[in-house]
Amino acid sequence: MDKDSLPQWAWLLLSLMAAAVFANAIALGFGVSEDWQIAVVVTVMSPVLIYVGVWYEEERQHYWEQARAKIVGDLLFLLTGAAIGSGIAIALTLDLIGTRIVRDIIAMIGGFLAGWLLFWWRNPGLYRPTE
Repeated sequence: MDKDSLPQWAWLLLSLMAAAVFANAIALGFGVSEDWQIAVVVTVMSPVLIYVGVWYEEERQHYWEQARAKIVGDLLFLLTGAAIGSGIAIALTLDLIGTRIVRDIIAMIGGFLAGWLLFWWRNPGLYRPTE
């Protein structure tokens, strides 16, 4: 793919939309309850948020030179963190917050933050400024 054909925000938007469609298909296919569908969506969308930036930005291209096993491990950490973070957020807010949109936003924040923190923990040099 020619990454210069679209700006980074457009790649991110298109990728997030595709991930949302895929995640909802998974959730519906497995019969996930409505309250927990956002956990699937957050888990599938979290790699898009991280990896579109890593793929697009020139100063992060060295990430792709690592061993494939390290990249797969990073992806698994990211998915696990997003799933656990959004799951905990949903479990804590399910009975406390009646509005689904507020619960979904809290689950998104918890999931994306937990996933990114685990990814950052494994790759701290990726986000340090280069001199």
